[in-house]
Amino acid sequence: RQQCDAIEHLDIRMEGSAARLVRGRLEGVHLVARGVMFQQLEFEAVELRSEAIRLRMGALLRRQTVELENPFRIQGNVTFTGEGLSRSLASPAWQGFGDDLAEELLGLSPLSNVRISGDHLVFSTSAPGAEVPLERAVRLEASEAALVLHPLDEGPAVTLPIDPDIRIDQAVVGGGLLQLQGEAKVIP
Repeated sequence: RQQCDAIEHLDIRMEGSAARLVRGRLEGVHLVARGVMFQQLEFEAVELRSEAIRLRMGALLRRQTVELENPFRIQGNVTFTGEGLSRSLASPAWQGFGDDLAEELLGLSPLSNVRISGDHLVFSTSAPGAEVPLERAVRLEASEAALVLHPLDEGPAVTLPIDPDIRIDQAVVGGGLLQLQGEAKVIP
């Protein structure tokens, strides 16, 4: 909760025995959250599961924050609504990124809206003097080290590089939601 700007619902389950925890080892953590605002990104849902985690218990016993001994991996899913994605890309932290996407996809910025339509995302901006917004629909694909936006009208694809400690295995758009599934490495 301390890392997020807002969380509507949070359920955390620590796996393993109390005896192992006292020795500084958690078998894993399973987190399920809804209505999450993290670094001005608005998530509809987040579900994460970690592998085993080694902790330095001395700091905790001295009433300090928990310290991690080793890097560990987490696997999970994050889900966005079109409205949440649109508000996120309009936030001060992400507006520049959203405007860059609009330039790449539409040839014009600022980005005015993102919505989900069927199995694709639709980006739009208001062209000066135009009565209707300029729009472009894209299909989303997860690749080895990036997310790739493929315009449905066969225009050039736009590649969004990802942090090397994050791997997105699947990107699914449907039912009014965008869901990303993957893995990340947490480094102390």
